[in-house]
Amino acid sequence: MPQVNISEIHDMARAALEHHGAGHWQADHVARATASAESYGNVICGLQYLESYCTQLASGRVDGTVTPEIHHPKPGAVLADAKCGFAQPAFAAGLDTALDTAKTQGIALFSVANSHTCTSLGYFTEQIAQAGLIGIGFTNASPVVAAPGGKDRVIGTNPIAFSAPDGDGGLGVHFDFSTSAVALGKITMAKYAGESIPLGWAVDENGAPTTDPNAALRGSLCSAGGYKGWGFGIMAELMAAALTGSVNSLDVGGLKLPDGPPHRLGQTYVIIDQTTFTDQFGARLTRLADAVAQDDGGRIPGQNRAPRETVDVPDTLWANCAALAGR
Repeated sequence: MPQVNISEIHDMARAALEHHGAGHWQADHVARATASAESYGNVICGLQYLESYCTQLASGRVDGTVTPEIHHPKPGAVLADAKCGFAQPAFAAGLDTALDTAKTQGIALFSVANSHTCTSLGYFTEQIAQAGLIGIGFTNASPVVAAPGGKDRVIGTNPIAFSAPDGDGGLGVHFDFSTSAVALGKITMAKYAGESIPLGWAVDENGAPTTDPNAALRGSLCSAGGYKGWGFGIMAELMAAALTGSVNSLDVGGLKLPDGPPHRLGQTYVIIDQTTFTDQFGARLTRLADAVAQDDGGRIPGQNRAPRETVDVPDTLWANCAALAGR
């Protein structure tokens, strides 16, 4: 298994995307997100997604050359219409306007509509925090989660992400988690590894709890924490789809299927200027972090999070990436 530099991953991903029809700057933004995911060990959102990006570019399921449209419908609101293109360039196109709006108004609502899956939601809220503001993000995905006590797939894993600045250009708090009990990819990985899954992750086709990943993949995922996670999943669905005019999870085909209609998913970010009411945000965060640090084994989410410069990439995956890039 080769050790690959993160910059090589970025360059390979960009080359593969361009080889399949993406524009240079659009491909660059998607490649940055791919490399970032790999640098933090988030392999599900990294190179494993590259083949589906490329096949969907080739089929036209995602438009890799479109220029997002930025709208400013109200003083505190910014909308980036991805126009069936990638989420990453749409977010980048509207970010500066959204940040300026939050600094002026104290808070801004920044949404991306009609986009391809954004993959790692925390990648976006992290950028908000690195700009010195608080970022809260919501998105939806293809339906894989059933209501507690039910069996039918209704919403996606519908993650929520939160990032807050540390006052020094870094992250004081950062988390990104699905509102389902687990990401669907972990069940797929268990299937290929021939392993069982814990109870509480999924139900089978009849709504019965299961430890069999094959039955889980035919059935539905469970929400994290039962009704509590279900409520957060519904909230993310409304913030991402209903608020932006994008589609419900129910109306999105499998995210990695090569053919089909565009995803047309949405993301919404609440951007907050922490200096709006007081200058005590940093002090309060430090007070909290110090208290947590006194407890052995405790930590603030995202604390000591650092990207790696090189990562292990399976030989077959790296060879496939090279083939996608036409090398």
